[in-house]
Amino acid sequence: MKIISFDGAGNTKEVAYEAFTFSGGEEHIRFEPSDFAQSEKIQVIVRASDASQIMRLFLAVDALKRLRMERTSIELLLPYFPYARQDRVCVAGEALGAKVMASLINSLHLNQVTVWDAHSDVVPALLDRVENVSQVTLIEQFPALRAQLSRGELALVSPDAGASKKTIKIAEHFGGEPEVIQAQKVRDLKTGDILQTQVLGEVRGKDVLIADDICDGGRTFTELAKVLKAQGAKSVALYVTHGIFSQGLAVFAGLIDTIYTTNSCRDKADFIQHSDVQLEMIEL
Repeated sequence: MKIISFDGAGNTKEVAYEAFTFSGGEEHIRFEPSDFAQSEKIQVIVRASDASQIMRLFLAVDALKRLRMERTSIELLLPYFPYARQDRVCVAGEALGAKVMASLINSLHLNQVTVWDAHSDVVPALLDRVENVSQVTLIEQFPALRAQLSRGELALVSPDAGASKKTIKIAEHFGGEPEVIQAQKVRDLKTGDILQTQVLGEVRGKDVLIADDICDGGRTFTELAKVLKAQGAKSVALYVTHGIFSQGLAVFAGLIDTIYTTNSCRDKADFIQHSDVQLEMIEL
């Protein structure tokens, strides 16, 4: 977590703070009051990689407000919104995780909440005073990728029906130059295993870019890449806004040549690099 203080002239400084976990599991946050003497606005930046980071966010906001800073604007940058994938109740007895998390964040009464490329329209609808930075805005941060898409040198592949709307928006943003190819996957509803992946278009001889918002273990993308290469794709790249990559980068070797992502979840240095996979990352 980072705490950025803005003074009246717009100057910024990162504020140091004390943080640790008690032996009983409770989180602790402590600020030095004098660090905020000139603060007109405070930005809290959180990469929600685990539940302890969320708890520290709640404690930090409470501590800041107790420093008689009720009139100081407090904004949250939460690039990866946790529980975003739990945006509907699919089976009776489950929780609506996205609503639970949004309710907790709304209870902080922040002046603004910024997220990056929310998984669906559900999350922005649930959050108060939210700005959802679009997928295309983030893709624009990669100059080489932006140039290829603008020239129509990459065909866009939507990995499933859920990603198709965003994929079409990418193509429209770049003037309709990139071709859009739809893929679909068949899952075992009991186990969640991918039984089959189909590509509904011609990819032979083309450089293709799979685009989606989240990559966890990567099975959806590696299975799709196998089909794309078997059908003659010249190269396969992947853009995901939120790269969790819980199985590491090695699983993509020989299948996906380049991965574009952000450090919304983890830093580039956190990954064991693989010679066959080029990782391009924009950072906070």
